[in-house]
Amino acid sequence: MSILSSLSPRALSAPESGIVEVITYARGQEGLIPLWAGEGDLPSPDFVNQAASQALLGGETFYTWQRGIPELREALSRYYARHFDKTLSSDHFYVTGSGMHAIMLAVQALTNPGDELIYLSPSWPNIVASVEIGGAKPVVLPLDFVDGGWSLDLQKLESLITPRTRAMFINTPSNPTGWTASREELAAILDLSRKHGVWIIADEIYALYYYGKETRASSFLDVMEEGDRVIFANSFSKNWSMTGWRLGWLVAPPEIGQVIENLIQYSNSGVAQFMQRGGVVALDKGDEFVRENIERAKVSRDILCDTLIATNRVETLKPEGALYAFLKVDGITDSRAAALDIVDKVQVALAPGSAFGPGGEVFLRACFLRDPQRVREAAARLADYVLKL
Repeated sequence: MSILSSLSPRALSAPESGIVEVITYARGQEGLIPLWAGEGDLPSPDFVNQAASQALLGGETFYTWQRGIPELREALSRYYARHFDKTLSSDHFYVTGSGMHAIMLAVQALTNPGDELIYLSPSWPNIVASVEIGGAKPVVLPLDFVDGGWSLDLQKLESLITPRTRAMFINTPSNPTGWTASREELAAILDLSRKHGVWIIADEIYALYYYGKETRASSFLDVMEEGDRVIFANSFSKNWSMTGWRLGWLVAPPEIGQVIENLIQYSNSGVAQFMQRGGVVALDKGDEFVRENIERAKVSRDILCDTLIATNRVETLKPEGALYAFLKVDGITDSRAAALDIVDKVQVALAPGSAFGPGGEVFLRACFLRDPQRVREAAARLADYVLKL
């Protein structure tokens, strides 16, 4: 018996990330403009770094609160009061080791092996892998793509609910498509949750990255009532340029708090306290930094999309939310091969749509949370590439 064959089938079935494949291939190439991963090009702000550094040097290096230090959970309560006009006690918040960890804990809390979880596709691939590794079955509902935009068919969503369905994973604004649910759509999804007794895992990481008239995207918090079965997964990564910190949170009913605390105990046993001090300052003092990040993203979004749409070879609309342009290019049928070819020929690194599941195979994802001048150069290179296909 080989060493590999002795491993868990669930572990063996975990797929290699198609995003990471391009990153590994392209990393370090001279003149490269990387639009591959879901992060900006600014480092974490100094006021956040200093708070964490001071706590580290001050000796905050011991075991800590499993649910998160009280100061961070209270700061999260203030954040939601400020941005979502919701009064949530600190008992609703649980600090996690990244947004991915938050999602994994939510899946563990809600599903057993053999249960089903519905997700919308194209989708960030980690959610599907998290469900499969846990032994549950991901059930896909492809979003509809028409005239460059994405939409959700609510009737199709309900048709996928079975007696084995435990949860629906709803990411809005969406990675990678930018699809952003309206308040009415969220209310309709919540009605399905109530009707069928199904939980919602709401990934609202990009809620503030919204380019409409409002200051943020619609949230399940706008339509839900006491007792609704919704768990929110979120992260410090995008808002405050803290991707490398691996710091996130869950918002969940206090009634299940001990279950979540137990799952934290048996996964990472809590996030380093000095890192949480950085999180407190990010929440309380970082609103202006977030606004600047969002404005930067909007400017770069317009540059990228306007340039590529003008070629008449790229089908997309400017996304309503999130950080990504999901591009359908005439002549590209294999996005993985195209992403590698684009690196070689014009030194721009994109994520292949095939990495995001059903419906994404012929698309390419570009993250536009970057210096607008670099995005302008990337857009010009990409336009040159697609016009030569």
